[in-house]
Amino acid sequence: MIAPRRQLPLSVFFLAAGTLHFVRPAMYEAIVPEALPAKRQLVYASGAAELAGAVGVLPARTRRAAGWWLIATLVAVLPANVQMAIDADRYPAVPEPLLWLRLPLQALPIWWAWRVAAKRA
Repeated sequence: MIAPRRQLPLSVFFLAAGTLHFVRPAMYEAIVPEALPAKRQLVYASGAAELAGAVGVLPARTRRAAGWWLIATLVAVLPANVQMAIDADRYPAVPEPLLWLRLPLQALPIWWAWRVAAKRA
């Protein structure tokens, strides 16, 4: 079955995002809050979660669960994005206001995943 228009772009988005966790793990490790152990493993786990959700949203049978899985994943990685904004001086290549603006923008992929999860097959 070919995925409807909304599912395929969401899948591609999370396939790319999840793959980056394995291709450039140091970039993600740098934003994992200091209090959390096993940074590389957490980066790989979040990347694997994104890849699983990306594949899961394609079939109608798993779409709803995968959409909610992606929402949970996005909520779980939010502390890393908050940490990045708090430690903005560690990321001089990115203007600090953009790091803070990124936080409310997390709602967009959450909304997108919700739309896919809520859609009846």
